[in-house]
Amino acid sequence: MIAYAAIDLHHGCVVQLVGGDTDEARVELDDPVAVAKSWVDAGIAALHIVDLDAALGTGDNRDIVDAILAAVDVPVHVGGGVRTDEALEHWITAGVLRVIIGTRALQDREWLRDVTARYPDRIIVAADVRDGFVATHGWKQSTPIPMLEYLQELNDFPVAGVLVTDISREGQLLGVDTALFAAATEASAHPLICSGGVAGMDDLEALAAHGAAGVVLGMSLYTGRIDLPAVAREYAR
Repeated sequence: MIAYAAIDLHHGCVVQLVGGDTDEARVELDDPVAVAKSWVDAGIAALHIVDLDAALGTGDNRDIVDAILAAVDVPVHVGGGVRTDEALEHWITAGVLRVIIGTRALQDREWLRDVTARYPDRIIVAADVRDGFVATHGWKQSTPIPMLEYLQELNDFPVAGVLVTDISREGQLLGVDTALFAAATEASAHPLICSGGVAGMDDLEALAAHGAAGVVLGMSLYTGRIDLPAVAREYAR
């Protein structure tokens, strides 16, 4: 299982939000490139970058992401507001290992099938989950689509993986909902990346035991709640 350091960008800063609420930033750092390099220097094997402004439709941090890509030499996933061919192709051309698509993947299956055929093994679909149902548009809009039903539908698409985020626990250090991620792993034929709720090494061990391919570390990493040397040593592949 690979541990990804979260680089969530909002108004040019790296933030860690509580429950995805942009008014509830517990962490705010004004040099995203330095932050990204610090995690790589500490031994984190990969980065997970989300442009929150693009996801919310309030702007973008594309220049900052480009600068991070130029400054690090580890695999990078990028997501947030990727809803057009232009945005997708920008990140593919920029050298991102995989691009994360959320809202449009859910709303436009024909587009999803087209882009996954054009870019095999380069696209991850995000399933942001609240109370068992998928949310869209930066977690702001709920849908009536159950997570498990959506994950099973995605089995018919040639995606590189699925990112499941537990919105209800995001940024709250409550521990992961093991049952949620176990069910997601069982339902999905694709590699599963888990996000939301990680509070310590026990959570990583539980996710790995249930077959997760990856885990995104945010608040636990930025607040020092996770054992960083152990993460770098044990969750690098």
